[in-house]
Amino acid sequence: MLEITSLTRHFGGLVAVDGVSVRFERGTINAIIGPNGAGKTTFFNLVSGALRPSSGNIVFDGRDVTGLRADQVARLGMARTFQSTTLFDNASVLDNLIVGHRLRTRANLLDVLLGTRRLRDEERASRAKAREALDFVGLSHLESCLAGDISQEERKRVAFALALATDPALLLLDEPAGGVNPEETEGLADLIRKMKRSGLTVCLIEHKMDMIMSLADKILVLNHGEKIAEGTPAEVRANPVVIEAYLGSEHAEA
Repeated sequence: MLEITSLTRHFGGLVAVDGVSVRFERGTINAIIGPNGAGKTTFFNLVSGALRPSSGNIVFDGRDVTGLRADQVARLGMARTFQSTTLFDNASVLDNLIVGHRLRTRANLLDVLLGTRRLRDEERASRAKAREALDFVGLSHLESCLAGDISQEERKRVAFALALATDPALLLLDEPAGGVNPEETEGLADLIRKMKRSGLTVCLIEHKMDMIMSLADKILVLNHGEKIAEGTPAEVRANPVVIEAYLGSEHAEA
C-alpha cells in the first residue's frame, strides 16, 4: 500500500527526516512512535504531500506520488487527520462532513450560478457520504448538533468521519487519542480496528504505548529523524535501542 525509500527532509541545516525507508502492507494497522522531535509529524507531512521531500521516494498503491500536492495525494485515496481537531464550530456536525466528499465532486461556479442537475446530484451524494461516515464512527445522533457543542472525544470521531468521507484507501492519523481519557482511548482504538476490518489501511502516530502495543501490526520507531527500529509490537518492545531512546526500562519490564 505504501513504500517509502530513503525519505529525507532538510530545513536549512536541520535534518528532520533522515533517509527513512519503510513499507506498510495493505489492510494493516501501522504505528509510528518516537520521542518528541523525532520527525514523526514531518514524516506524515511528507507522505501526505503537505511538504516536499528533499530526497527519496514515496510510492502509494503502486504509484509514485513523490512531490505531489496534498490535494492530489488525497484524490488518489490518502486521507489525513491532525493532532489538533479544527472544525467549523458554528456549523452542524453534518455540514462539517459534507466538505469531505467534495473532493470527489466536479461541480464548479457555473453549476452553482445555474443550479444545475450535476450540482444537485453531487449535493445529495455528499450528504449521503457524510451520513455514512457519521454512522461508521457512531455519531449519527449528533448530525444536527453544532460542532462547537460536542466533546473532545466526539470531535476526534468527527475528524475520523471527515477523513472517511473522502473515500480513502489509506488513513494517516496523527495522535488520534490525544487529549482523551483511557476509556475513550479504548473506544477510539476499537474504531481503528473497525477501519481495518472494513478494508482500510491505517498508519498512526501516537504516544499512548498501551494503545499502540495492543493495536498495531507493525511499528516504526524514529529518533532524531532516523529509523532506529521496526517490527511487531513484541519485537519493538524488546529492542534495546528503542528502550534506551524512548520506552525506558520501566515500560519494558511492564
